[in-house]
Amino acid sequence: MKHTLILITLLIAGALFWVYGRSVWYPLYSKIKGKETVDSINRKYGKKARKSLSSALSEQGFNELPSKIMLLAFKEERRMDLLAQKEGEWFKLKSYDFTAFSGKLGPKLKEGDKQIPEGIYEIEYLNPNSAFHLSMKVSYPNDFDRQKAQQDNRTNPGGDIFIHGKDVTIGCIPIGDKMIEELFILASQTLDQGIRVVICPWDFRVNPEFPVIESVDWEGELYEMLMKELGKYPN
Repeated sequence: MKHTLILITLLIAGALFWVYGRSVWYPLYSKIKGKETVDSINRKYGKKARKSLSSALSEQGFNELPSKIMLLAFKEERRMDLLAQKEGEWFKLKSYDFTAFSGKLGPKLKEGDKQIPEGIYEIEYLNPNSAFHLSMKVSYPNDFDRQKAQQDNRTNPGGDIFIHGKDVTIGCIPIGDKMIEELFILASQTLDQGIRVVICPWDFRVNPEFPVIESVDWEGELYEMLMKELGKYPN
């Protein structure tokens, strides 16, 4: 009986370490396996991603991969919409469900608060060797975040926010491995045109009310800005 309990405990600990300890063991695994590049990821997943996107693209009249995309993320709905531009007009291609969620409604304020940021950002770079399969770096904190941190006398607003695979998070946006492969391939073709990422507490086009965030007194300014930005894009 004692040996069985020990075995069960070890199995549970191993499973937890496999899921939540990726930042510890994955770098070693990656080093042994060898480094991936954006090009190698394109060779590995490009054909599958293009096939997966083909129906959504054809429905909106795209004959090939778009040259410019953007992302709208909604925390309450736990959804991220992919939009593509054609002849100066934006079209919604598809939606990705969050596969995990942390924190609550409201902006990210400090390192370790597990909050998904809220604001208008860009994709800074693509990481083909992420501990969470593949990832895309979000440009948090932006100028607005830094300004408000200074105003509130906060010295460490945090960082390292990504859109990535898998189904765990402590402030990032996970969308699962299959979906991040698709989005990563598309982003690799459009990153040089800039990829905007708008993260909102919920979709203000559907619900124009602003949530009350007790931890700050400037949420109205932030949400007015986000509502105005959302008004530029189709539902």
